Amino acid sequence: MKPIKSKRFVCTEISGGAFDSPQSRVLVDRKTGVNYLWTASGYAGGLTVLVDAEGKPIVTPVPADDEDED
Repeated sequence: MKPIKSKRFVCTEISGGAFDSPQSRVLVDRKTGVNYLWTASGYAGGLTVLVDAEGKPIVTPVPADDEDED
């Protein structure tokens, strides 16, 4: 699946669909590389940083050509 890009975030994974519950996405901040989990179910939803086993944020390297875009 091709990632969905925005100015600040890129969506790297999607699960669930329009009629599936819950829906979730992994978003990567294009400036910092930090990974976030977004989830929604019905009228509820949330966003949280993804962490490794030590509790540190998961960081994905940002390609050099993406760093300069605002």
